[in-house]
This record gives sequence, C-alpha cells and structure tokens, in this order.
Amino acid sequence: MGSVHDVVPARGEHAAFLAGLTTVILRGSAFVAIRAAGVMLSPGPIALGRLTVSSAILTAVALLRRERLPGRSAWLPTTVFGILFLGGYSLALNAAERQVDAGTSAMIVNTGPLLIALLAGVVLREGFPKGLLAGCGVALVGCVLIGLATTRSGGSSGTGLVLLVVATLAYASAVVVQKVALARASAFQVTWLGCAAATLVCLPFAPALAGQAAAASGGAIAWVIYLGVMPTALGFATWSYALRRASAGRVASFNYLIPVAAILLGWAYLGERPSMLAIAGGGLCLIGVYVARRRSSADNPAGSARAIRRTASSISRSPSGAKDSRRQGKDSPEKA
Repeated sequence: MGSVHDVVPARGEHAAFLAGLTTVILRGSAFVAIRAAGVMLSPGPIALGRLTVSSAILTAVALLRRERLPGRSAWLPTTVFGILFLGGYSLALNAAERQVDAGTSAMIVNTGPLLIALLAGVVLREGFPKGLLAGCGVALVGCVLIGLATTRSGGSSGTGLVLLVVATLAYASAVVVQKVALARASAFQVTWLGCAAATLVCLPFAPALAGQAAAASGGAIAWVIYLGVMPTALGFATWSYALRRASAGRVASFNYLIPVAAILLGWAYLGERPSMLAIAGGGLCLIGVYVARRRSSADNPAGSARAIRRTASSISRSPSGAKDSRRQGKDSPEKA
C-alpha cells in the first residue's frame, strides 16, 4: 500500500508541472496579445471581450459534458476568485500598463508569487519550505533585472504604481481563495464559473466594447478572441488543474517564467530583441523556479492537499460533529 501512495503524488506532481508550463506559455503570449489589441481597444473592453469569449466556450463545453453545478460551499470562493483574478487583476494591470512602463510593471507584479507563498503558508497551512522561498527570491531578482532592462526613465506615474499594487494584491489573494474553491469543486467548474462571475462584473464595459469594436481592425478583434480562447479559457483551466494537484506556493513559482516567455514571444513576433541584462534576468528566473520546484526528502507532497481539505471542510462542518462521530465509532462494538 505504501508504494501506491508514493507513486500517485509523483504522477500528480508531474501532471501539475506540465499544466504549469502550459499556463506560462499561454500567459506569456497574453502580454503580446494585449499590446496588439490595446492599440485600438481600451482595458475595460479588452477584459470584457476576452471574458465573453472564454465564458461562451466554457459554457458550451459544460453543456456538452452535462456538467453539474458544484455544491453551494464552492460558490462563494469560486465567485471571489473570478472577480479578483479574472476581473480585478486584469483590469488593474491593463490600466496600469498605460501609465507605467513594462519594466516597472514586471518588477512590481512579480512580487506576487512570493506573496502567494507567504499567504499560503499562513492561510492554507502549507508552511514555509526553505527551497521554495529561496527559489522565489532568486527568481524575483531575475524579474528585477528584466524590469531594469526595459524600464524607461520618467515613464511611471503615481496612479499607475497604485494600480500595480492593487493588481498584485488581487492576484495573490485570488490564488489563495482559488485553492479553497478547488477543494470543493473541479478545476473545470472553478474556471467556468469564475469566468462567468468576472464577465458579469465587467458588463458595464459593454457599451464601450460595442463602440470600439465597430471601429477596430480585424486584427484587434482576432487578438481579443485569442485572449479569450487560449490564455483565459485554456490557460486558467490548466492553472486550476496544476493548483489542484500541488501547493499554491510551488505552482505560483511558475509565474516567474512568464516574463521569460513574454520576452521570447515578443522577440519572435514583435521583433523586440532582449538586452543582455534581460537575458541574465531570464536565466535567474529559470534557476529560481528550478530551486523552488525541488522537493526535499522531508517534504510531504500530499500534505498541502490534506491541509486545504481540512481548512475547507472546517468552514462547513462543526468540529463537535466530527468528535461525536469519532466517539460513536470508538464506542460501537466491532462487527466480524
């Protein structure tokens, strides 16, 4: 029996690793797509457009699969996750990038994974593995180097910096809430209903989207559709899959690879050749994620899953009921 329990977490970690890499590539491409669509569309309409596309796709998949709604205990964390991450984070970041250069944005937003690791250690009781914190620190230095390589002098505003802080806090908080939601619903359900909640919140941008889309080029519309299909619908599905099967801190460390993917895709598609400083920063990001992903022999890969289940179930079940059931089982006579 021991060998079975040893193999299953390893397979789950491997699947989470592949899902995390898929998410990194898709989110890296989103930066290129947002820049291309942002020439003719403002942040609000872009957010609503991509959410409308992703919600339509995920709803169609749900109908084909005859997907059932999750239990009521999953509704609140799923809704909060969708509003914070898919709605609030995207809007704040898109608006901030119009007032703050890309380098400064990268340096501030990429404090998010480290903040997630700290929040998950406290709220989700995942602890504070030394390797994870060290890896996040190394990767954060890499992001700072990438930021310095792309920072424009005098290119930041106070409002833009505040928006970046809001985006980072929304992102980090949403991941912790999402981890709770994934203990009560499937990865698909959390992604699907989270997108639906975020779409409803962004509906006030519908008039602006209609007006700007009518005057936008076909290329800009195509980029919005791409954002809805790939980085949002598929990207958040793979993210939820990874987060369900590994600790929030380790999955969040993958996000340090997003600037690397964005640089490579920007080089390939936009012709933006990275500087040596940016390349060095990307190397540190790779090393940091490798260190953060390493698991010491003392780590228990199933520990965080059990901890989050206990955290989630304690909200909906009374402790006294659990004690009574254990006492009843202990006092009842054994049957042959």
